[in-house]
Amino acid sequence: MASESSFDIVNKVDRQEVDNAVNQAAKEISQRFDFKNVDAGIKWSGEAIDLQANTEERVNAVLDVFKDKLVKRQISLKGLETDDPKLSGKIYKINASISAGITQENAKKLSKLIRDEGPKGVKAQIQGEELRVSSKSRDDLQAVQALIKSQDLDFAVQFVNYR
Repeated sequence: MASESSFDIVNKVDRQEVDNAVNQAAKEISQRFDFKNVDAGIKWSGEAIDLQANTEERVNAVLDVFKDKLVKRQISLKGLETDDPKLSGKIYKINASISAGITQENAKKLSKLIRDEGPKGVKAQIQGEELRVSSKSRDDLQAVQALIKSQDLDFAVQFVNYR
């Protein structure tokens, strides 16, 4: 009998790619004419990313530049969490963070989806912040991947450790 094949469903973000996106956004902001004399900027603040400008419209424009850089680096915007612009002195600020990992609640939703709509004989088990999907048939695993890709999930997923 054939051995079981499996893969993991994860939500991982490459910190280096996010760092590159922050640096590219900072460079573009420093060079663009519409950001001159508006105290616009973007930088890391611990695990969060701080965006700032002197008006609410400009800080939202900084956020748009950052989102554009994330998309160009194939980082899903579903993991980007931002606050509303807040006035801090004379500067408007937005705190942004990139979430990683699949929450228990989302893992349970995925597991239920695989059980209900996926091929028979496919097992899904939650392992921390990831979901392991296994089956005797590789075709069934590919059907599960297609099923998950077709769903409009509110979080990003990647498929890793396909064996």
